[in-house]
Amino acid sequence: MGLLEQASKPQLFRHIAIDTARVNALLEPLGLQVRVDDLRGLAYVTVAPGWQAGEAEDDDEWTHPLVRRQRLTLEQSLLLAILRREFLQREQEGGIGRPVQIAVDSLLPQLEIYLGSTGSDMQERKRLAALLEHLRGHGVVSDVDAQERITIRPMIAHLANPENLQALLTQLRALSADSTGNAT
Repeated sequence: MGLLEQASKPQLFRHIAIDTARVNALLEPLGLQVRVDDLRGLAYVTVAPGWQAGEAEDDDEWTHPLVRRQRLTLEQSLLLAILRREFLQREQEGGIGRPVQIAVDSLLPQLEIYLGSTGSDMQERKRLAALLEHLRGHGVVSDVDAQERITIRPMIAHLANPENLQALLTQLRALSADSTGNAT
């Protein structure tokens, strides 16, 4: 997934954190770099700023031979924003670097605020389970455990950063303007 949590591999994380410049020098010919978040115990690989693939400058044509660009659906993006809010709130309450767990059932009403209710609890849970499973592939959440809880992983603070959330808000406003413009 291109990320390493200190909790899972403390020795490797320590080596990367200590020698980030050397790791970046090795990754530079590939157009990649590593970023280290010491507070959250996270190291992750990103595309180096200014890296260009040929002449593709348009965002829709962005490509990197080693990194897939994965788009999120509107529902996935909304859940990501909700999870980020929960993550940051729990971090403020309990301290940075502590595991953040949340009950899956507590996410249902929050998601319904934005997506509406299907009228079926089973359908709502299936929809949420599918969304969580997709986000798990991005390293944002863990599997649902036996107590019906998930762990929100620290990568969420970087994946759902303010720039990405602003882009989501702009997209939602454009969709809202289109729908109200079409209704009149």
